[in-house]
Amino acid sequence: MKVLILCTGNSCRSQMAHGFLQSFDERIQVESGGTEASGKLNQKAVKAMAEIGIDISGHSSDSVQKFLNDQWDYVITVCGGANENCPAFFGEVKHRLHIGFDDPSHATGTDEFIWSEFIRVRNEIKERFYKLYEEEIKPQL
Repeated sequence: MKVLILCTGNSCRSQMAHGFLQSFDERIQVESGGTEASGKLNQKAVKAMAEIGIDISGHSSDSVQKFLNDQWDYVITVCGGANENCPAFFGEVKHRLHIGFDDPSHATGTDEFIWSEFIRVRNEIKERFYKLYEEEIKPQL
C-alpha cells in the first residue's frame, strides 16, 4: 500500500499526517510532498508530534515533482491550495482524496493560542486519518 500526502509547503499538515499514517501500520509506504515545498519542516509541527511520541524530525520537505511518475494507491491533499494545484500524475493513482485542515502556521495571537492551534490541528489530523485507515486502508492490507 503506497500513500502520498500533499500540501502546499510540505512543512506542517502533510508531515503530521505522514507521521500518523506511518504510525498506524508499518506496512503502509507513506510519502509526503508539496506543490510548493518549503524545503524545511515546521518546528512547531515536529514538537507537537514529538509530544505524543511520533518523531517526524527526520522527514524531508520534498516537491511533488519527485513523485509524479510513481504509482499510488492513495494521493491525499490536506490543504485547499494543494487540492486546487494538484498536478497530473503519470503513474497510476487508484484513489484521490481531499481531507482539508486549517494551517496552524498561519495562526496569530499569543504563543499559547498559536500552540493550541498546532495541537488542535494535530488532533484533527490524527482523528480523520485514523478513520480513513480503519475504514478504507486497513481492509485492503
